[in-house]
Amino acid sequence: MLKIEKLSKTYTNGTHALKEVSFSVPAGEFVVILGKSGSGKSTLLRCINRLVEPTGGRIFLGEQEITGASPRQLRRLRRKTGMIFQQYNLVPRSSVLTNILTGRLGFVSPLAGWMNYFPRESVSQAGEKLKSLGLGEKGGQRADTLSGGQQQRVGIARALMQQPKIILADEPVSSLDPATSISIMDILRDINKKQGVTVLCNLHLPELAREYGDRVLALKDGQMVYDGGPENLDQEMTGKIYGIN
Repeated sequence: MLKIEKLSKTYTNGTHALKEVSFSVPAGEFVVILGKSGSGKSTLLRCINRLVEPTGGRIFLGEQEITGASPRQLRRLRRKTGMIFQQYNLVPRSSVLTNILTGRLGFVSPLAGWMNYFPRESVSQAGEKLKSLGLGEKGGQRADTLSGGQQQRVGIARALMQQPKIILADEPVSSLDPATSISIMDILRDINKKQGVTVLCNLHLPELAREYGDRVLALKDGQMVYDGGPENLDQEMTGKIYGIN
């Protein structure tokens, strides 16, 4: 479903964030991407939906190429790709319901989106997503009144409003306590297993990778150093990934 061919990214300051990274992800797989800070994990996910423009290489979602897509084509492709951010990326002063509805911006006209007008069906769907994530009574609250774990659930609901084929989760639990982290990872696993949504999830803890990943990819200094099952992610390999040995 997702195919990456020799993907590279060099920033204007000369940093080589990605160096000819290649891999494919079949539909329905839960892939964890491991690596320490600066390994290229976030750049990889942001290149996939072109929040960051790759320097070289190609990206395909199904039969459609993401790299080189026109703005109109990219708008359609982004409908299939939900993004979950480390710092939630909510509009703090807007209501929870309004934040969730922004997941439908790719499906309405720019004017309707600017006026915050969404079809009644979308509003109903947003309420259902809230209820399913245990936030049914929070729709009218400002987003910045919620706890971190609740805000991340809102971010997940927003991504689900796109009815995505794939979810890109960039360090979704790094700002959360251990118990809340597990609850968020359980939600992502349920979305993957019950709804069949492909998940690419950046993490920094090997323990979570072993628990939740069907497959683990690891980056170090912008290069792929591991691609395999979580059961083979032993102490020697994690030491290599994190530069411990």
